[in-house]
Amino acid sequence: MTTEAVLNISEIDKAFPGVKALDKASLNVYPGRVMALMGENGAGKSTLMKVLTGIYTADAGTIHYHGNPAHFSGPRESQQAGISIIHQELNLIPELTIAENIFLGREITGAFGRVLWQEMYQKADALLKRLNVMHSSKKLLGELSLGEQQMVEIAKALSFESKVIIMDEPTDALTDTETESLFNVIRELREQGCGIVYISHRLKEIFEICDDVTVLRDGKFIGECQVEEIDEDGLIEKMVGRKLEEQYPRIDVQHGDTCLEVVGLTGSGVHDVNFTLKRGEILGISGLMGAGRTELMKIIYGALPSEKGVINLDNRTINPASPQDGLANGIAYISEDRKGDGLVLGLSVKENMSLSALNQLSKGVQIQHGDEVTAVEDFIRLFNIKTPTREQIIGNLSGGNQQKVAIAKGLMTKPKVLILDEPTRGVDVGAKKEIYQLINQFKAEGMSIILVSSEMPEVLGMSDRILVMHEGRISGEFDAKDADQEKLLACAVGKHVNEEAA
Repeated sequence: MTTEAVLNISEIDKAFPGVKALDKASLNVYPGRVMALMGENGAGKSTLMKVLTGIYTADAGTIHYHGNPAHFSGPRESQQAGISIIHQELNLIPELTIAENIFLGREITGAFGRVLWQEMYQKADALLKRLNVMHSSKKLLGELSLGEQQMVEIAKALSFESKVIIMDEPTDALTDTETESLFNVIRELREQGCGIVYISHRLKEIFEICDDVTVLRDGKFIGECQVEEIDEDGLIEKMVGRKLEEQYPRIDVQHGDTCLEVVGLTGSGVHDVNFTLKRGEILGISGLMGAGRTELMKIIYGALPSEKGVINLDNRTINPASPQDGLANGIAYISEDRKGDGLVLGLSVKENMSLSALNQLSKGVQIQHGDEVTAVEDFIRLFNIKTPTREQIIGNLSGGNQQKVAIAKGLMTKPKVLILDEPTRGVDVGAKKEIYQLINQFKAEGMSIILVSSEMPEVLGMSDRILVMHEGRISGEFDAKDADQEKLLACAVGKHVNEEAA
């Protein structure tokens, strides 16, 4: 690499009680180039970015920015120096407008500190236009979809006119169209000489948008190379330290009786949906964002009301009016939004895991703490959750380990039907494989599983049967053996496909 690095992070060490998060970790960022930062969950990517932006103080190592030694005492200082970070978890306020979120804490003011609203809205509108977000910046942020909110977070970073922009899982909540808009902006920033750090678990994106790649494993720097010098298998091997033989380890299991039957179900964003689910079956639900997949799951689980239709579980009609009803009936739902719906970040691993299963772990009003500890320790071992102890605050774990806790939380209730909504979102390839193997284990034990995923290879690779949704309706049904991405996509956009194996 002939270009001089605009940012050089060298041999950083960082330890927390019970865990060494970074062990001589290094990263170079070059002007006008996109550097992928890759590694499994817990490899130290987010910790390294927090050290860079001053959230954490390094125990050892150096940072050079524009050739000079640098030390930032916090995110505001690093932002003012021209380093912006777009976090995986959104740092926005739903009750404020888009413009207020973009310029929060640094509003454009005139004489006597008066906010110049018109100028602020104009600047915010220009940023939104650049990202192809078709909303007025006067709109409340809470009215936007998760993907649109992510674009506002990106607009906020652009407003700093930063020289280095770190994007942590930026496409996690984006549709394909929004992702393409983001990629266009990245190309534009690259042409303007910005250095971009791109953290993602979607390997396809790395090869599409990145120039260079740095790999961390267990907090250590494994290597840096140009993207054109490596392929997917080589990259995975560097990340996990071993070959991943088969990405989607589907197993064949003899299906039992029908466990769940949904007839004419209609509710918020869902119209006249019919399907069945057998014991020991994985039913994949595919479709584009906004197709009604999550809404359908929430109606079945009781988190959204149904307007009409019937849900039969084990030949008994149920009418879940709340998530508590859903759990009591034997339906567990693992949300796509693990921070918003799934986990309480200030509580421990143990408390999060047993939260939904307190009835099963109690005699009368007394929680059987011994049983709770045994069950939690079993799941930590079974799921290979990387945590110093069961008492560790869950907010301190990596995204993949948090996701494993969220799934364990649902399984602790011993459900008949397990609904997994985007179970591997933001999870690295190694942890994905572990989650798939766990899903297979429960399938083999006869559990009925619904797998909602935007990743078509995941749906095709893990499901026995696949339903595709479009505008709140089922637009296609396939046996997994007869399905391919082309057929699923055609149904997802509302085209009619011959369903060979409905």
